[in-house]
Amino acid sequence: MSDIRRHPVESLARFGYGARGVVYGLVGGLALLAAIGSGGQTGGSRSALQTLVSQPFGKVWLFLIALGLFGFCAWRILEALTDADNRGSDMKGWGVRGAHLISGVIYAGLAVSALRLALGRGSGGSGEDQAAQDWTAWLMSQPFGQWLVGLVGLVVAGTGIAFIWKAWRGNVADRLSLPSDKREWIVSLGRMGFAARGVVFLLIGGFLVLAALHSSSSQVRGLGGALEALQQQPYGWVLLALTAIGLFAFGLFGLVQARYRHIDAPDLDDAKAAVARVGR
Repeated sequence: MSDIRRHPVESLARFGYGARGVVYGLVGGLALLAAIGSGGQTGGSRSALQTLVSQPFGKVWLFLIALGLFGFCAWRILEALTDADNRGSDMKGWGVRGAHLISGVIYAGLAVSALRLALGRGSGGSGEDQAAQDWTAWLMSQPFGQWLVGLVGLVVAGTGIAFIWKAWRGNVADRLSLPSDKREWIVSLGRMGFAARGVVFLLIGGFLVLAALHSSSSQVRGLGGALEALQQQPYGWVLLALTAIGLFAFGLFGLVQARYRHIDAPDLDDAKAAVARVGR
């Protein structure tokens, strides 16, 4: 408890990485079961959380995951506003910090869904694709909306390519302080996880680009829709199984990040000042 009091932002961040890891582990595990025909599902994050409701202590787990995701949201936003990871103020640095800010908003929405499920106030299971289609339809209704949707799709697809590149040649253990005897298998987990995330982001971005080209928001898919698209391909169960294993690996990698990631978190006063500057 004393460590939490001394480093509240760092504790929030570590709790958040762990919660994100649990969500990815659930998504990957359920998708793997679906691939091998042993039940499971190819739903997204909200569908995965829904499966916890009927499990022993399921609502307690959902409440803890919700708290963790709110912590991850707070860390991502503070990370972007205070440059806690020293990304810098060049174009690349601002790009990464902007992506973290968007990530924080997305995980805030997922945290709200988990909390509603824990309180018995939402089904949370089937709305991920629909939510993506709704915001796409809204964006298309704005001036130059079709171009904006296409641009978002290209950015998402580009992020997927970056994840695949990181899995292949990048330093996935960057910012991790790993014991030497555990480094090899943790790096393997990270590479598998980033590769799977890259495939999913590439598919989601592709669906957005198609939606822009055809001016049809109904073509947009979220995480669950991307996994389902893989399953529908020739030898789809193999593609789905490999991607599911990668997502499960990224879930385990998230637990590693919760333990070993270097987090140079700002203290509460600096964090409050950064938020206040944005609010002015």
